Amino acid sequence: MTKKKHKSAESFFNSLLEDPEVRIKYEEEKVKSEIAFVVKSARNRAGLTQAELAEKIGTSQSVIARLESGTDSRTPSLSLLARIASSCDASFEFGFKFDQAS
Repeated sequence: MTKKKHKSAESFFNSLLEDPEVRIKYEEEKVKSEIAFVVKSARNRAGLTQAELAEKIGTSQSVIARLESGTDSRTPSLSLLARIASSCDASFEFGFKFDQAS
């Protein structure tokens, strides 16, 4: 019996990311997860409940819950993120990150 060679998960994952459509979808989902984490962290740091934050920015608690879950199919607007930051006594920043080789 011969052993089969297995690709490592990392090399398999990297090969998938070579497809531009897969790469874009991956980056979109990664950003949504990062936004979810940052919003929840900011809200907690400000000592606000989801309902309190929602009231301060003029939306519903369910919008905040969906945003913090990271699973909402919609991407939050920059305006919404700026209002959340302001309500949590933070500033909203946006930028691009480049590889060192570029």
